[in-house]
Amino acid sequence: MATDTLKNTTDGGSGRGGGGARAVRRLLLDNGALSALVVLVVAMSLLSGDFLTTQNLLNVGVQAAVTAILAFGVTFVIVTAGIDLSVGSVAALSATVLAWSATSEGVPVWLAVVLAVGTGIACGLVNGALVSYGKLPPFIATLAMLSVGRGLSLVISQGSPIAFPGSVSRIGDTLGGWLPVPVLVMVAMGLITALILARTYLGRSMYAIGGNEEAARLSGLRVKRQKVAVYALSGLFAAVAGIVLASRLSSAQPQAAQGYELDAIAAVVIGGASLSGGVGKASGTLIGALILAVLRNGLNLLSVSAFWQQVVIGVVIALAVLLDTARSRAGASAAPGASGSGGAGGSGRKGARALKYTVAAVLVAAVIGGVSFWNNGSSGGGTKLGLSLSTLNNPFFVQLKAGAEAEAKAKGVELTVTDAQNDASQQANQIQNFTSGAMSSVIVNPVDSDAAGPSVRAANKAGIPVIAADRGVNKADIDTLVASDNVAGGRQAAKTLAEKLGGEGRIVVLQGTAGTSASRERGQGFAEGIKAYPGIKVVARQPADFDRTKGLDVMTNMLQAHSGVNGVFAENDEMALGAVKALGSKAGTSVPVVGFDGTPDGLKAVKAGTLYASVAQQPAELGRLAVLNAIKAARGDEVAPTVKVPVKVVTAENVADFS
Repeated sequence: MATDTLKNTTDGGSGRGGGGARAVRRLLLDNGALSALVVLVVAMSLLSGDFLTTQNLLNVGVQAAVTAILAFGVTFVIVTAGIDLSVGSVAALSATVLAWSATSEGVPVWLAVVLAVGTGIACGLVNGALVSYGKLPPFIATLAMLSVGRGLSLVISQGSPIAFPGSVSRIGDTLGGWLPVPVLVMVAMGLITALILARTYLGRSMYAIGGNEEAARLSGLRVKRQKVAVYALSGLFAAVAGIVLASRLSSAQPQAAQGYELDAIAAVVIGGASLSGGVGKASGTLIGALILAVLRNGLNLLSVSAFWQQVVIGVVIALAVLLDTARSRAGASAAPGASGSGGAGGSGRKGARALKYTVAAVLVAAVIGGVSFWNNGSSGGGTKLGLSLSTLNNPFFVQLKAGAEAEAKAKGVELTVTDAQNDASQQANQIQNFTSGAMSSVIVNPVDSDAAGPSVRAANKAGIPVIAADRGVNKADIDTLVASDNVAGGRQAAKTLAEKLGGEGRIVVLQGTAGTSASRERGQGFAEGIKAYPGIKVVARQPADFDRTKGLDVMTNMLQAHSGVNGVFAENDEMALGAVKALGSKAGTSVPVVGFDGTPDGLKAVKAGTLYASVAQQPAELGRLAVLNAIKAARGDEVAPTVKVPVKVVTAENVADFS
């Protein structure tokens, strides 16, 4: 009797005054990810008046779409206590298959779509077979597929983007001029995920396998077959995500979706799923993907440093998961299927759940409405410029950024710099954020000239001037192009190296990141220039991704495979310096190395004599001129269609002029 009385006092509410507070606390604990999303939305809305505009909220939805679709597929795998690291590569491979088959091979578009989806399913089936029948750990099996999928994508595309069929590219457009199709696809895939998890035999099997695989097997479930089906579903969702991503970029990028598998896993875990298996739901995964999208969108609008953005995102992910851990420890919610099945109790729980979601929706609407009223309108006047760089993991672009920031400071304008990390999709998101953030002008250093087109066209539509830096933008209007001539620079590099070798020799070419326009153009110029010297033979061309460490490793391997190499051309100074390290005492004596960019480290090596020459592009000057022209365009002043920054070959004889 005493126990019943205590239970009634505790559960029924100790007085009417504390019931509301307990209900709110329980609501927040029951929905840790939702709470984190609400807090983020409120914070971003208070900090930026541009956040809660209709256009920007639609941008957030579009930017969450690909991650969410990938994460829905990964949810199936994680519920079964597995992991899928291959979804990003499978997405890129599926999109590449679609574009290649429809354009290069003349396959009907509908059949190309079927082939793309089939490619995703096939990759998933292989993953499932390796895990179930090959007894490989999911981490190893899907890591292998990550490499295989990316490699096949590069093989099929030859490292270059492939134009996407126009009929399929409509998936990346809008309905009625305002409703983004990627958002509709995301919602549809979310509903399918929820249906599979909650209403199908396969979904119930996933929870059983994740909860206790051995018990599921002894209960009569065909665990191996179920796992194969689960990984096949993940591959299917990855293929859909790849098609949506390529549609947004109007091209299939062989390097697309790199690192997206980590975002997908993060979204699932933030959404409340357990890596131990047995727990997870579609709504939680969607909220997790929205948290990541809101975070990146808001940080762009708030002009947070590109370097600090990575730190902030990591901290917020950790906090969101900690909140969900606190919910679990508080026992605020039960695992799927753990609650009783009594009729009256079940009806009561369904009613309570419906009430809970209704209250949550009302709270979110009230908060957003209140913040919109409090912080109405755009966030400030004055000249605001946005600069989207292809990467900041390269000294050339770091110098470009420094030159741009110095000029912006001198002219008294606000400059927001973002880092696309060589991801064309991420850059498209950043340009969209600049557009919704009411920038006076946008400067774009494209990861890929074709992929930047759709987002730049959106800026054109909004009446925002666009300046292209270092590389042009295809199929969109730009006010001016501030650039060096990469092709001409490649020709100069070929002439310099050939003359040093006396017109005869065996050389190695270290290429940049496959698919990037800088690598293509510099390589094209060098190939054209070296044709004038028939006595010189290129014995190997290998990518080292514009990275010094990879340049060292690749050059070391090339020296093992090819004897008598007496010359090296690297498409940037970082790879050239790696090659110098691999050559040791031969560098600058018997084997001349020519780089590209004229970075500070490259110039020091030229001065020291280990690097024979570098094609200097003067990146700081390029950044300065880009900002100067962006200011002019924002004010309506006339700007030249093209502004050329001189390219010069730097050797020991003239390096003092550049240092």
